[in-house]
Amino acid sequence: MNREKIFLAGHNGMVGQAIRKLLQENKKVDLITIDRSEIDLLDQRAVHDFLHAQKPDTIILAAAKVGGIHANKTYPAEFIYENLQIQNNIVNGAHLADVNKLLFLGSSCIYPKFATYPITEKTLLTGELEPTNEPYAIAKIAGIKLCESYNRQYNRDYRSVMPTNLYGPGDNYHPENSHVIPGLIRRIHRAKIDNAEQVVIWGSGTPMREFMYVEDMASACVFFMNLKPVNLVKVLGDGVSHINIGTGRDISIKELALEICATIGFKGSLKFDTSKPDGTPRKLLDVSKLRSAGWASKFTLKEGLKISYQHYINNYHV
Repeated sequence: MNREKIFLAGHNGMVGQAIRKLLQENKKVDLITIDRSEIDLLDQRAVHDFLHAQKPDTIILAAAKVGGIHANKTYPAEFIYENLQIQNNIVNGAHLADVNKLLFLGSSCIYPKFATYPITEKTLLTGELEPTNEPYAIAKIAGIKLCESYNRQYNRDYRSVMPTNLYGPGDNYHPENSHVIPGLIRRIHRAKIDNAEQVVIWGSGTPMREFMYVEDMASACVFFMNLKPVNLVKVLGDGVSHINIGTGRDISIKELALEICATIGFKGSLKFDTSKPDGTPRKLLDVSKLRSAGWASKFTLKEGLKISYQHYINNYHV
Protein backbone atom coordinates (compact mmCIF):
# COMPACT_ATOMS: atom_id res chain seq x y z
CA MET A 1 0.00 0.00 0.00
CA ASN A 2 1.39 3.39 -1.05
CA ARG A 3 1.41 5.81 1.85
CA GLU A 4 1.18 9.55 1.32
CA LYS A 5 4.13 11.51 2.73
CA ILE A 6 2.78 14.73 4.25
CA PHE A 7 5.01 17.46 5.66
CA LEU A 8 3.16 19.47 8.30
CA ALA A 9 4.86 22.82 8.90
CA GLY A 10 3.88 24.31 12.25
CA HIS A 11 2.93 21.04 13.93
CA ASN A 12 3.41 22.44 17.45
CA GLY A 13 0.98 25.34 17.02
CA MET A 14 -2.66 25.09 18.07
CA VAL A 15 -3.93 24.29 14.56
CA GLY A 16 -0.87 22.19 13.77
CA GLN A 17 -1.40 20.03 16.84
CA ALA A 18 -5.01 19.33 15.85
CA ILE A 19 -4.07 18.49 12.24
CA ARG A 20 -1.19 16.32 13.44
CA LYS A 21 -3.50 14.36 15.72
CA LEU A 22 -5.92 13.76 12.86
CA LEU A 23 -3.25 12.71 10.36
CA GLN A 24 -1.55 10.39 12.85
CA GLU A 25 -4.79 8.41 13.02
CA ASN A 26 -4.66 7.83 9.24
CA LYS A 27 -2.76 4.62 8.45
CA LYS A 28 -2.34 5.75 4.83
CA VAL A 29 -0.21 8.74 5.85
CA ASP A 30 3.48 9.06 6.71
CA LEU A 31 3.62 12.32 8.65
CA ILE A 32 6.79 14.43 8.49
CA THR A 33 7.41 17.07 11.16
CA ILE A 34 10.48 19.00 12.28
CA ASP A 35 11.04 21.18 15.33
CA ARG A 36 12.02 24.85 15.24
CA SER A 37 15.31 23.93 16.93
CA GLU A 38 16.19 21.80 13.89
CA ILE A 39 15.14 24.13 11.08
CA ASP A 40 14.43 27.84 10.89
CA LEU A 41 11.57 28.36 8.44
CA LEU A 42 12.85 31.91 7.88
CA ASP A 43 16.03 30.38 6.35
CA GLN A 44 15.39 29.89 2.65
CA ARG A 45 18.34 27.55 2.01
CA ALA A 46 17.53 25.36 5.02
CA VAL A 47 13.88 25.03 3.96
CA HIS A 48 14.74 24.24 0.34
CA ASP A 49 17.36 21.65 1.34
CA PHE A 50 14.92 20.01 3.74
CA LEU A 51 12.16 19.72 1.12
CA HIS A 52 14.55 18.35 -1.50
CA ALA A 53 15.77 15.74 1.00
CA GLN A 54 12.33 14.70 2.27
CA LYS A 55 10.43 14.87 -1.04
CA PRO A 56 6.94 14.92 0.50
CA ASP A 57 3.86 14.27 -1.62
CA THR A 58 1.92 17.00 0.16
CA ILE A 59 2.71 20.02 2.35
CA ILE A 60 0.36 21.58 4.89
CA LEU A 61 1.53 25.09 5.73
CA ALA A 62 0.19 25.79 9.23
CA ALA A 63 3.31 27.64 10.43
CA ALA A 64 2.81 31.36 11.06
CA LYS A 65 3.46 34.18 13.47
CA VAL A 66 0.08 34.87 15.11
CA GLY A 67 -1.35 36.97 17.93
CA GLY A 68 -4.22 39.15 19.07
CA ILE A 69 -4.90 42.87 18.61
CA HIS A 70 -2.18 43.95 21.07
CA ALA A 71 0.50 41.79 19.46
CA ASN A 72 -0.44 42.91 15.94
CA LYS A 73 -0.30 46.59 16.95
CA THR A 74 2.99 46.19 18.84
CA TYR A 75 4.95 44.03 16.37
CA PRO A 76 3.70 44.92 12.84
CA ALA A 77 7.14 44.52 11.25
CA GLU A 78 7.60 41.00 12.59
CA PHE A 79 4.06 40.02 11.61
CA ILE A 80 4.46 40.99 7.97
CA TYR A 81 8.11 40.00 7.52
CA GLU A 82 8.09 36.61 9.23
CA ASN A 83 4.84 35.46 7.65
CA LEU A 84 5.91 36.53 4.17
CA GLN A 85 9.28 34.84 4.61
CA ILE A 86 7.84 31.54 5.86
CA GLN A 87 5.26 31.42 3.06
CA ASN A 88 7.74 32.32 0.33
CA ASN A 89 10.30 29.79 1.51
CA ILE A 90 7.87 26.90 1.76
CA VAL A 91 5.71 27.54 -1.32
CA ASN A 92 8.64 28.27 -3.62
CA GLY A 93 10.59 25.44 -2.00
CA ALA A 94 7.71 23.07 -2.67
CA HIS A 95 7.72 24.03 -6.33
CA LEU A 96 11.49 23.62 -6.66
CA ALA A 97 11.29 20.20 -4.97
CA ASP A 98 8.45 19.25 -7.36
CA VAL A 99 5.87 18.91 -4.61
CA ASN A 100 2.61 19.24 -6.51
CA LYS A 101 0.14 19.44 -3.60
CA LEU A 102 0.10 22.08 -0.86
CA LEU A 103 -2.44 23.50 1.58
CA PHE A 104 -1.90 27.08 2.80
CA LEU A 105 -3.65 28.25 5.98
CA GLY A 106 -4.63 31.91 5.94
CA SER A 107 -7.01 33.97 8.08
CA SER A 108 -10.36 35.70 7.83
CA CYS A 109 -8.61 39.02 8.51
CA ILE A 110 -7.77 39.12 4.79
CA TYR A 111 -11.21 40.59 4.13
CA PRO A 112 -12.13 44.31 4.16
CA LYS A 113 -13.06 45.91 7.49
CA PHE A 114 -16.50 46.97 6.27
CA ALA A 115 -17.43 43.96 4.17
CA THR A 116 -20.99 42.83 3.51
CA TYR A 117 -21.91 39.91 5.77
CA PRO A 118 -21.62 37.02 5.60
CA ILE A 119 -18.29 37.48 3.81
CA THR A 120 -17.92 35.52 0.58
CA GLU A 121 -14.59 34.49 -0.93
CA LYS A 122 -15.02 37.02 -3.75
CA THR A 123 -14.91 39.87 -1.20
CA LEU A 124 -11.10 39.64 -1.17
CA LEU A 125 -9.37 42.90 -2.24
CA THR A 126 -12.60 44.90 -2.50
CA GLY A 127 -11.97 47.37 0.34
CA GLU A 128 -9.70 48.66 3.11
CA LEU A 129 -8.37 46.28 5.74
CA GLU A 130 -8.73 46.59 9.52
CA PRO A 131 -5.71 48.78 10.50
CA THR A 132 -4.87 46.88 13.69
CA ASN A 133 -3.87 43.71 11.82
CA GLU A 134 -3.21 45.02 8.31
CA PRO A 135 0.43 43.79 8.09
CA TYR A 136 -0.61 40.24 9.01
CA ALA A 137 -3.56 40.38 6.62
CA ILE A 138 -1.39 41.58 3.73
CA ALA A 139 1.01 38.70 4.33
CA LYS A 140 -1.85 36.20 4.21
CA ILE A 141 -3.27 37.78 1.05
CA ALA A 142 0.17 37.45 -0.51
CA GLY A 143 0.14 33.76 0.45
CA ILE A 144 -3.13 33.20 -1.38
CA LYS A 145 -1.83 34.98 -4.47
CA LEU A 146 1.46 33.09 -4.26
CA CYS A 147 -0.35 29.75 -4.39
CA GLU A 148 -2.68 31.03 -7.09
CA SER A 149 0.27 32.18 -9.21
CA TYR A 150 2.11 28.86 -9.03
CA ASN A 151 -1.11 27.10 -9.98
CA ARG A 152 -1.61 29.34 -12.99
CA GLN A 153 1.99 29.33 -14.22
CA TYR A 154 3.13 25.83 -13.28
CA ASN A 155 -0.15 23.91 -13.00
CA ARG A 156 0.42 23.13 -9.32
CA ASP A 157 -2.32 22.08 -6.90
CA TYR A 158 -1.72 24.65 -4.15
CA ARG A 159 -4.91 25.31 -2.19
CA SER A 160 -5.73 27.97 0.41
CA VAL A 161 -8.15 27.91 3.35
CA MET A 162 -9.31 30.95 5.29
CA PRO A 163 -10.44 30.02 8.81
CA THR A 164 -12.50 32.14 11.13
CA ASN A 165 -11.32 32.85 14.71
CA LEU A 166 -10.02 29.62 16.22
CA TYR A 167 -9.66 28.41 19.80
CA GLY A 168 -9.00 25.20 21.71
CA PRO A 169 -6.23 23.07 23.27
CA GLY A 170 -2.77 24.43 22.52
CA ASP A 171 -3.96 28.04 22.43
CA ASN A 172 -1.75 30.95 23.51
CA TYR A 173 -2.59 32.25 26.99
CA HIS A 174 0.02 35.03 27.10
CA PRO A 175 -1.35 37.97 29.14
CA GLU A 176 -0.72 40.46 26.30
CA ASN A 177 -0.37 38.53 23.03
CA SER A 178 -3.29 36.10 23.21
CA HIS A 179 -6.46 36.08 21.12
CA VAL A 180 -9.83 36.91 22.65
CA ILE A 181 -11.01 33.49 23.95
CA PRO A 182 -7.79 32.37 25.66
CA GLY A 183 -7.32 35.92 26.99
CA LEU A 184 -10.80 35.91 28.52
CA ILE A 185 -10.41 32.38 29.91
CA ARG A 186 -7.19 33.36 31.66
CA ARG A 187 -8.49 36.62 33.12
CA ILE A 188 -11.91 35.37 34.17
CA HIS A 189 -10.40 32.25 35.75
CA ARG A 190 -7.93 34.47 37.65
CA ALA A 191 -10.82 36.66 38.82
CA LYS A 192 -12.65 33.60 40.11
CA ILE A 193 -9.57 32.37 42.01
CA ASP A 194 -9.00 35.83 43.50
CA ASN A 195 -12.70 36.27 44.39
CA ALA A 196 -12.71 39.48 42.34
CA GLU A 197 -15.98 41.34 41.96
CA GLN A 198 -15.32 42.51 38.40
CA VAL A 199 -13.40 41.73 35.20
CA VAL A 200 -12.44 44.52 32.78
CA ILE A 201 -12.73 43.64 29.10
CA TRP A 202 -11.25 45.58 26.18
CA GLY A 203 -13.65 47.45 23.93
CA SER A 204 -17.39 47.98 23.96
CA GLY A 205 -18.39 44.32 23.83
CA THR A 206 -20.54 44.96 20.75
CA PRO A 207 -18.32 43.59 17.92
CA MET A 208 -19.58 40.31 16.49
CA ARG A 209 -17.19 37.42 16.03
CA GLU A 210 -17.38 33.88 14.71
CA PHE A 211 -15.45 31.22 16.64
CA MET A 212 -14.52 27.69 15.61
CA TYR A 213 -13.14 24.91 17.79
CA VAL A 214 -9.73 23.88 16.47
CA GLU A 215 -10.58 20.20 15.90
CA ASP A 216 -13.28 21.31 13.47
CA MET A 217 -10.66 23.37 11.65
CA ALA A 218 -8.35 20.36 11.36
CA SER A 219 -11.18 18.23 10.03
CA ALA A 220 -12.08 20.87 7.42
CA CYS A 221 -8.46 21.21 6.29
CA VAL A 222 -8.01 17.49 5.70
CA PHE A 223 -11.40 17.29 3.99
CA PHE A 224 -10.60 20.17 1.64
CA MET A 225 -7.09 18.91 0.94
CA ASN A 226 -8.50 15.55 -0.14
CA LEU A 227 -11.13 16.92 -2.54
CA LYS A 228 -10.45 15.68 -6.07
CA PRO A 229 -9.43 18.48 -8.46
CA VAL A 230 -12.59 18.05 -10.55
CA ASN A 231 -14.73 18.50 -7.43
CA LEU A 232 -12.58 21.42 -6.28
CA VAL A 233 -13.42 23.36 -9.44
CA LYS A 234 -17.14 22.72 -8.91
CA VAL A 235 -16.98 23.88 -5.28
CA LEU A 236 -14.89 27.03 -5.74
CA GLY A 237 -16.36 28.27 -9.00
CA ASP A 238 -14.74 30.72 -11.40
CA GLY A 239 -12.24 33.28 -10.20
CA VAL A 240 -11.86 31.88 -6.66
CA SER A 241 -8.71 30.15 -5.40
CA HIS A 242 -9.42 29.92 -1.66
CA ILE A 243 -12.24 28.76 0.59
CA ASN A 244 -13.71 29.99 3.88
CA ILE A 245 -13.79 27.73 6.92
CA GLY A 246 -16.16 28.59 9.74
CA THR A 247 -19.35 27.73 11.59
CA GLY A 248 -21.66 30.20 9.86
CA ARG A 249 -22.69 31.64 13.28
CA ASP A 250 -21.38 34.63 15.24
CA ILE A 251 -21.75 36.08 18.72
CA SER A 252 -20.99 39.44 20.36
CA ILE A 253 -17.91 39.78 22.55
CA LYS A 254 -20.20 40.55 25.49
CA GLU A 255 -22.21 37.34 24.92
CA LEU A 256 -18.96 35.41 24.55
CA ALA A 257 -17.63 36.79 27.83
CA LEU A 258 -20.85 35.84 29.61
CA GLU A 259 -20.63 32.31 28.16
CA ILE A 260 -17.04 32.00 29.41
CA CYS A 261 -18.13 33.27 32.86
CA ALA A 262 -20.77 30.52 32.93
CA THR A 263 -18.22 27.89 31.84
CA ILE A 264 -15.74 28.94 34.52
CA GLY A 265 -18.29 29.66 37.23
CA PHE A 266 -17.38 33.32 37.75
CA LYS A 267 -20.23 35.17 39.49
CA GLY A 268 -18.86 38.74 39.32
CA SER A 269 -19.66 41.51 36.85
CA LEU A 270 -18.09 42.61 33.57
CA LYS A 271 -16.86 46.13 32.78
CA PHE A 272 -16.14 47.12 29.19
CA ASP A 273 -13.25 49.55 28.65
CA THR A 274 -14.37 51.60 25.65
CA SER A 275 -11.00 53.40 25.49
CA LYS A 276 -9.56 50.18 24.02
CA PRO A 277 -9.99 49.27 20.32
CA ASP A 278 -12.86 47.09 19.13
CA GLY A 279 -11.30 46.05 15.83
CA THR A 280 -13.57 45.06 12.95
CA PRO A 281 -17.29 45.54 13.83
CA ARG A 282 -18.24 42.12 12.47
CA LYS A 283 -16.47 39.22 10.80
CA LEU A 284 -18.86 36.42 9.84
CA LEU A 285 -17.79 34.17 6.97
CA ASP A 286 -19.99 32.75 4.26
CA VAL A 287 -19.22 29.02 4.42
CA SER A 288 -21.71 27.88 1.79
CA LYS A 289 -18.98 26.67 -0.58
CA LEU A 290 -17.52 24.32 2.02
CA ARG A 291 -20.98 23.10 3.05
CA SER A 292 -21.85 22.43 -0.59
CA ALA A 293 -18.81 20.14 -0.73
CA GLY A 294 -20.23 18.10 2.16
CA TRP A 295 -18.49 19.45 5.30
CA ALA A 296 -19.94 21.28 8.32
CA SER A 297 -18.65 22.04 11.83
CA LYS A 298 -19.62 19.70 14.69
CA PHE A 299 -18.63 21.40 17.97
CA THR A 300 -20.90 24.01 19.54
CA LEU A 301 -19.30 27.01 21.25
CA LYS A 302 -20.47 25.72 24.64
CA GLU A 303 -18.82 22.32 24.02
CA GLY A 304 -15.61 23.87 22.72
CA LEU A 305 -15.30 26.29 25.65
CA LYS A 306 -15.81 23.50 28.16
CA ILE A 307 -13.01 21.41 26.61
CA SER A 308 -10.74 24.44 26.27
CA TYR A 309 -11.18 25.48 29.89
CA GLN A 310 -10.48 21.98 31.16
CA HIS A 311 -7.33 21.89 29.02
CA TYR A 312 -6.26 25.22 30.52
CA ILE A 313 -6.80 23.90 34.06
CA ASN A 314 -4.85 20.72 33.29
CA ASN A 315 -1.89 22.28 31.50
CA TYR A 316 -1.21 25.79 32.83
CA HIS A 317 -0.32 27.35 36.16
CA VAL A 318 -3.55 28.68 37.62
